Amino acid sequence: MTLTRYAKFAWVALAVNLLVVLWGAFVRATGSGAGCGAHWPVCNGQVIPQAPAVATIIEFTHRLSSGVALLFVLILFIWGFRSHPRGSLVRRGAALAMFFIITEALVGAGLVLFRWVAGNDSIARVYSMSVHLINTFLLLAAITLTAYWASGGSGVRLRGQGSVLWLTLLGILAMIFLGVSGAIIALGDTLVLTFAMTPEQSPLVAQLVGLRIYHPLIAVVVSLYLILLARILANLRPGALVERVSLAVILLCFAQLLAGVINVALQAPVWMQLVHLLIADLLWLAVVLLAASSLAVDAPRAERLRWKQVFSLG
Repeated sequence: MTLTRYAKFAWVALAVNLLVVLWGAFVRATGSGAGCGAHWPVCNGQVIPQAPAVATIIEFTHRLSSGVALLFVLILFIWGFRSHPRGSLVRRGAALAMFFIITEALVGAGLVLFRWVAGNDSIARVYSMSVHLINTFLLLAAITLTAYWASGGSGVRLRGQGSVLWLTLLGILAMIFLGVSGAIIALGDTLVLTFAMTPEQSPLVAQLVGLRIYHPLIAVVVSLYLILLARILANLRPGALVERVSLAVILLCFAQLLAGVINVALQAPVWMQLVHLLIADLLWLAVVLLAASSLAVDAPRAERLRWKQVFSLG
């Protein structure tokens, strides 16, 4: 199938936003979130910082890249409304993407203005990180669905889906929970490794260190569920797209677990944190596409679930 110019642009917009998300993680991991001080949208009271430090360059670059991401989503929104009819799923997806890119900017501004960056070890920062992660997931999901629908993907039907709907929703919620737990643990890594905080110095660090063991356990449980979900959906909705996306989910689950092991073994170097986050984001997008294709109006349906096929390797 030949993609329209708009569909191609939508996938590019998704890639741009993924890169911006990774750069934001780099800002957090390097402790550069306070590089522009408690100023937003200006940097240290200046539109363009003069003689900036390294942290300022990193943070200012992130703001510029965030502006580029906003511009891409704005074009996606305007172009989508001009090129697609009223009631189009593309319009709805683009509108959601526009909404979440605005809330993403507001959350980022809040982090800076309330100084929930760098070495801040308040509980408010933990909550803000969780909100930031959920909003980022929703933003990426909205852009992904816009690109998917613009590429010819069918609309989603919720009624009459039976257990497929609930199993899929559980997978989405489990993935969000895993992402939030990862964001919280990553914050602990930043405070301990970048700012050399100890549990004796910070009650929050003590709690985060104590919670660290739970994230790998959550990752294993969620990954096993997603792998099982992918096999079940490929069996119940035996279409070519569902089968391809379910395979991607399975492979990314294994890649994520391997990346997590390497990250722990190497004591969370910045580059490995970025690799781990990239795989997690790609897994999230694969889960979103798996849900959309499995719940599609025209998705083929199997008469019943064949457990032998679910657990078979072929």
